Amino acid sequence: MNISISQDPTELGQRAGKIGADLIRKAIQNQGFANIILATGTSQFETLKQLLTEKDIDWSKVTVFHLDEYIGIPITHPASFRKYLLERFFNQVPQLKAYHMIDGENDPEKECMRLSTLIQNHPIDVAFVGIGENGHLAFNDPPADFDTLKPYLVVDLDHACRMQQFGEGWFPSLDVVPTQAISMSIQQIMKSKAIICSVPDLRKAQAVKDCLEGEITNLHPASILQSHPNCQIFLDNSASSLLSNH
Repeated sequence: MNISISQDPTELGQRAGKIGADLIRKAIQNQGFANIILATGTSQFETLKQLLTEKDIDWSKVTVFHLDEYIGIPITHPASFRKYLLERFFNQVPQLKAYHMIDGENDPEKECMRLSTLIQNHPIDVAFVGIGENGHLAFNDPPADFDTLKPYLVVDLDHACRMQQFGEGWFPSLDVVPTQAISMSIQQIMKSKAIICSVPDLRKAQAVKDCLEGEITNLHPASILQSHPNCQIFLDNSASSLLSNH
């Protein structure tokens, strides 16, 4: 695990996006295609923005998988992660080879099976992820299931996770934040050949300390990233402020 600390979220995103773009290019060069995972949320704004500015990526050879989505949220809802990805990425890149979004309006178990079948045939080269205020990885809230081999699963969202979504302005009140989501599993994320983890903001500082300096435990789900052979963590000064070597 390699940690890079930037002055602010913009610099963080630029660094993460550049490194991620290089990994995508190398995958295409080596095997003729790249399979990637994209996360959403405010932590990914600058990383995705940088990825879009990168030159010489043949997007027609890139297949994208989606990390997580609320159950029961239509694609027109301001908090929809499908809407987020369409507006912030898919509609702005040249023709992709394919992208597979999670349909939270479909039957959840059938949707998990559909996506699981697809991703098992597409080994992931680069996963772009973040860390939640409660230490979650994707929507795997604590105590996360570290053992399931299912690529996608239905998860319950805890109070801290739902408060984060409300606090970031995606919903008008806590009461209307969904209580369930479809999420990529911990084991599926960890299968990725490389992981780019972008974590800005002071509100993530305690989770960053717990996950990067504490023991690996499902009570701090993103702590599992410590065991990945090629994981690069990108923090800004605020998110890294509680680290012992900051």
